[in-house]
Amino acid sequence: MRRTIRIIDSIDYITVGLYFLLVILGWLNIYSAVYNDEHANILDVSQRYGKQLIWIAASVVIIILILLIDSSFFPVFSYAIYGFSILLLFAVLLFGQEVNGARSWFQIGELKIQPAEFTKFATNLAVAQFISSYNFKLLTLKNLAIVGVILLFPAALILLQNDTGSALVYFSFILVLYREGLPTSALVIILFAVIVFIITLMSNVLVASVLILTISMLSFLFYRRKINEFLKATLLIIGLVLVFWGVAYLLKMNLKIEYYLFLSILISAIVFFIFAFKNKLNYIYVLGMVVLFGIMYSYSVNYIFTEVLETHQRDRINNLLGIEFDPLGAGYNVNQSKIAIGSGGFIGKGFLQGTQTKFDFVPEQSTDFIFCTVGEEWGFIGSSFVLIIFALLLIRLIYIAERQRTKYSRIYAYGVISILLFHIVINVGMTIGLAPVIGIPLPFFSYGGSSLWAFTILLFILVKLDANRLELLR
Repeated sequence: MRRTIRIIDSIDYITVGLYFLLVILGWLNIYSAVYNDEHANILDVSQRYGKQLIWIAASVVIIILILLIDSSFFPVFSYAIYGFSILLLFAVLLFGQEVNGARSWFQIGELKIQPAEFTKFATNLAVAQFISSYNFKLLTLKNLAIVGVILLFPAALILLQNDTGSALVYFSFILVLYREGLPTSALVIILFAVIVFIITLMSNVLVASVLILTISMLSFLFYRRKINEFLKATLLIIGLVLVFWGVAYLLKMNLKIEYYLFLSILISAIVFFIFAFKNKLNYIYVLGMVVLFGIMYSYSVNYIFTEVLETHQRDRINNLLGIEFDPLGAGYNVNQSKIAIGSGGFIGKGFLQGTQTKFDFVPEQSTDFIFCTVGEEWGFIGSSFVLIIFALLLIRLIYIAERQRTKYSRIYAYGVISILLFHIVINVGMTIGLAPVIGIPLPFFSYGGSSLWAFTILLFILVKLDANRLELLR
């Protein structure tokens, strides 16, 4: 009894309060998104809002169970929970039901369960357990490889289910690794890869290669601070391009300029490596590898885009980048969502007064596009209020993460932050046309038992670990 009272006293009620505020607001917006006069009762369990209320009640039971479990259960059984979640991902590929082109669901009577949602917190547990192990050092090839396998294995299985959005969530763990010692250069490289990907799609490989080369040369100049070396390197590359172009012209070879540039950079990189070896400049090695792999990556972008991504995914990215404009096809959802949010103005149209909502112009308005209901009915003020609540929750979680006494709890906390941040940014971004539509829910807001339960478990495991932070040192 004393232990129960102690846990109740130690719970972070600010986090709990923000959670329930978001859940209630989400429920009200689900009611508004699917409202019709024939089923006006908000407790009608035949409608989505009635079912969501059942999921909320079940979430309360889940919360109580998590708070009653001994906190040592989670680190002890982290790998077991992770392994079980992986088995579920395999099982859903074999026996799952296909919904909207993705084989991601188990059908149990009227209940649909999506294992991919629960794998997020299971993976977070496994990552926290591995990184918090005794004498762990992140910046070793072996440990980075193991962390990569822990993260990418479930992501690959989810990709096989044709659920790209859920698979991409696992890349958010880069923030966890950064907090635990991953160098800033890793984040810069990832950002650089995204920029190269976008530029390659919007222009061509030549422009991307020139960009990579230019940035690398400027980095060389900044590091060495010797203008004469920078000019020599620049002249070397330009000279090689001219030589290859001249040889091709004389031999009447009709080659694209990309090939001249690539060969010139390859030879220049060899020269730079020799220069770095003689002068013991490890930075040049890294810079040379970035240039070579960057250009090779830019050449692979078109293959990835055309052969790996599905047609609807390519269409959505093209619409987002402005390469194509198809307001009645791939861009329909986003276009209607932007119209709905824009029509809300500053103060919105009022609860249950959204015309875009009432006439079903926005598909998936109670799930992936729930935020456009907020924008239309509550306007800029209401949208800002919701985003402020999410921001307050994330800030509170950062505070909780930093006050943890154990490495395991801190790592798990940052995993929670990373997953929630990814979902919030991408979901809101895709409703206003700033991110591609990849079909992920808005935490605690979107309709669905699986997502609500999974996010609840994810958050309240942290609440439980935090409540016991003074009792267990690791």
